[in-house]
Amino acid sequence: MATVVHDRGGGAGDAATPAPSRPSASSRLPSPFRATSPFRATSPGRETGPRRGRRPLGLVLAPLLGLLALAVAVGVSLGSVSIPLGDVWAIVAHRVAPGSFTPWWSEAREAIVIESRLPRSLMAAAVGASLAVAGGVAQAVTRNPLADPYLLGVSSGAGFGVVVLTVLGVGAGMWGVFTLPMAAFLGALLPLAGVVLVARRAHDTTAIVLVGAALTMMFGALNTFTLLVLGDDHQLGTVMRWLAGGFGDAGWTMLLAPVSILAVAGVLVMLSSRHLDLLLTGDDGATAMGMNVPRFRLLMLLLVSMLTAGAVAVSGTIGFIGLLIPHLAGYVTGRTSARLLPTAAVLGAVALVLADIAARSVSDGAELPVGVVTGIVGGPVFLIMLWRRYGRSAT
Repeated sequence: MATVVHDRGGGAGDAATPAPSRPSASSRLPSPFRATSPFRATSPGRETGPRRGRRPLGLVLAPLLGLLALAVAVGVSLGSVSIPLGDVWAIVAHRVAPGSFTPWWSEAREAIVIESRLPRSLMAAAVGASLAVAGGVAQAVTRNPLADPYLLGVSSGAGFGVVVLTVLGVGAGMWGVFTLPMAAFLGALLPLAGVVLVARRAHDTTAIVLVGAALTMMFGALNTFTLLVLGDDHQLGTVMRWLAGGFGDAGWTMLLAPVSILAVAGVLVMLSSRHLDLLLTGDDGATAMGMNVPRFRLLMLLLVSMLTAGAVAVSGTIGFIGLLIPHLAGYVTGRTSARLLPTAAVLGAVALVLADIAARSVSDGAELPVGVVTGIVGGPVFLIMLWRRYGRSAT
């Protein structure tokens, strides 16, 4: 019998080719959003996320919160009656801490700041933060970088609630100033119920997303049918203005719902941030770490829908905030959920406050819907991000 002798020598002429090394388990696990996001280069030499991740989160959030405060102040300052920034700060401080300033402004100017413009800017900030957090969670849960808060048909369901109220008058005046927001919120829960029923049987992300797409088309068709067959021109204009998005009806009472939902859902999401990161490694890896993946995914999708419903109910449909802001937050602070989601919340608030300022400043005596502004700006930004991503990959 011939004996095969393996030469272990180091001769130059017959040196054995070394076997390829097998990557360790930790290197095979993708970091959050690394393998899925189309806006991120995968070349190791271009990876900058870990450097950003070492920065203390407070150093990232502090300047962003300062920018948010400045944006809100500018939003309160601008309008048909211009109010200096110093007066804005003094009026707000005097209302929060009476006696901190001796009033030099008129009561009419104080009413403009406190009763009209300040709640509007704060509502824009709350809606922007809600949509950004909802978008970040939706992208993590579905492992789809193109997911947005309207993934499950929430906006179409909310629009259906508004259409039913406007055209058929069902429940008109039942909740006073809350009638339209409550109709939108209840309508948003309809597609959510359908998603929950399917998610209990199909534990597949793709199935849930497909159900959301089907419900979006179904409620969109119902909205069109109801408006064209049963509605008139005035009702059509009312619904279209609401669907375009805006904060013209903002007030302190309407601000309570989105802020309360954002506070509760934000705490739950932050407590679940580690599980979101585990989920991004894949269902098998998350299950191996002890997660009940179907139950956790359903809970997160419920939170996404609640955040979106609370925002849409008071503002209408506003696009691109939930889609783009999580990617921008990841670029700023890194991809772990505990850092990305708070950063996305502040960035979303800043972006929507600035969009509201732009909508009010386009022309004198006219105001664009905020959804139009975010669409005009967000579309080109999205295309530029895609172009830069795939342009880098091709080189």
